[in-house]
Amino acid sequence: MHHGVVVRREPVRDRLTGMSESKSMILGCSGKTPTAEELRFYRGERPWGFILFARNIGEPEQIRDLVASLRDAVDRPEAPVFIDQEGGRVQRLRPPLAPNYPAGEALGALYRRDHDAGLRAAWLMARLHAFDLSSLGITADCLPVLDVPIEGASDVIGSRAYAKDPGSVAAMGRAAAEGLLAGGVLPVMKHIPGHGRAFSDTHFELPTVDTPLRDLRSHDFAPFAALKDLPAAMTAHVVYSAIDPDSPATTSKKVIEEIIRGEIGFDGLLTSDDTSMKALSGDFPSKAAAILAAGCDIVLHCNGVMDEMRGIASRTTALEGYSLERAERAERSIGDSDLSEEATIRLEFAEFFEAVA
Repeated sequence: MHHGVVVRREPVRDRLTGMSESKSMILGCSGKTPTAEELRFYRGERPWGFILFARNIGEPEQIRDLVASLRDAVDRPEAPVFIDQEGGRVQRLRPPLAPNYPAGEALGALYRRDHDAGLRAAWLMARLHAFDLSSLGITADCLPVLDVPIEGASDVIGSRAYAKDPGSVAAMGRAAAEGLLAGGVLPVMKHIPGHGRAFSDTHFELPTVDTPLRDLRSHDFAPFAALKDLPAAMTAHVVYSAIDPDSPATTSKKVIEEIIRGEIGFDGLLTSDDTSMKALSGDFPSKAAAILAAGCDIVLHCNGVMDEMRGIASRTTALEGYSLERAERAERSIGDSDLSEEATIRLEFAEFFEAVA
């Protein structure tokens, strides 16, 4: 299951030049075509990347045009474009653009019956995501979900999780990440250091997890530690009272330095979860400043609301130092794809999950 990615190395120097002028943020867009105001704003503020949601998705040609105009606005043909394409209920591309894929839970159920079949299906599905995304110019997928839910937790993760044990989650997450990389798409693991115990939905409120550190280590952190070599990760808007009772991971220097960078050992690009979610308090300039001060490399803002984006941009600084190095490394993993044939991969995946053939 090796991904055999061929990395395009030539443009790195030029890319770095452009990247060093980029700001440490990923931004959304309000609709299917960027407005003149949005394009002016992106030109002036130079976000490092962009993220697409269902509101941005229409016909294939429209998506390609949107992606091209976003990249053109920051004068970076390689600027990464992200999407949440997991399968199950979190899937922005729907038929006819892409089949309805099964949720992580369905893949995990297959893995429990037959380890090899589960791993193969996870790789195949991620490889199919890569075909679907790269044909539209989208180069990064916020997958794998490495959260390990416990009984009674909020269903904000729920069926998105592969399993309820860290070993299975890590194995399946690795297979999915390798499938994306094989297709030249950047995987972003989420939600580090673990969202599985949250008893509320971070889209609406901030959850606090009161679990002792030793249990977090053996259960929640374990899949992220197993995949710490991956190029990118997204934080959890969750308070872990055993580590920092005052701030969620996204804005906690202690969680980021001691746990994510220290114990877990992740040295890839760290992006916040969406700053427009209600879990984070404060105005948008304060959120952006707190996220960067805590040690995140990138501030993520998804909803495309101009006033909010202006607030984020007002306190977001240029990519530099280690953050610039990590961003450059993440971009380098967006490589050429392997020689898989899409039709063959679809047929093989259909043997596991006929419903989405």
